[in-house]
Amino acid sequence: MDFLELASARYSCRHYLDASVEDELLSKVLEAGRIAPTAKNNQPQRVVVVQSKEALARLHEATPMARNAPVVLAVGYAPSEASVIAMDSYYDGTYCAGTQDASIVATSMMYEAAELGLGSLWIRGYDTGKVREALDLGDDFELVMLLAIGHPDEEYGPSPMHESRKALDETVMYL
Repeated sequence: MDFLELASARYSCRHYLDASVEDELLSKVLEAGRIAPTAKNNQPQRVVVVQSKEALARLHEATPMARNAPVVLAVGYAPSEASVIAMDSYYDGTYCAGTQDASIVATSMMYEAAELGLGSLWIRGYDTGKVREALDLGDDFELVMLLAIGHPDEEYGPSPMHESRKALDETVMYL
């Protein structure tokens, strides 16, 4: 399957089989995040693998969006290592690339999971403070997102909206 087919087939998985994610598959997902590009190659990303029953239970108290996924990755960055770019004469102030770096890392892991036949869900509904407390994230960890991963329950599949896509000319402009 080429990348466009993979990207088209990948969907937000909200139902997982009651099966663990094999270590070999999880390692490949994590490796995809490790080699993802980051600003100035600073690699400030941090990934906390939540897979023990105890840790998952604490996370479920912080957000119901983790569903029944056997693995949830808390993806963030270390502010002390993130690239902070002083803007040139065109801009005022500075820019921290940590959020973008972590998002690139998460996206790379999401597509690798799909390539391996795993389902994933970019979790957007959570209280950051509660998740930080549940996972005991340190001071030098800025949480950006949660990524649920597991074997998809094919009985459910993608949402009805999955196939709905705007035409390219509705989202792209040429100048």
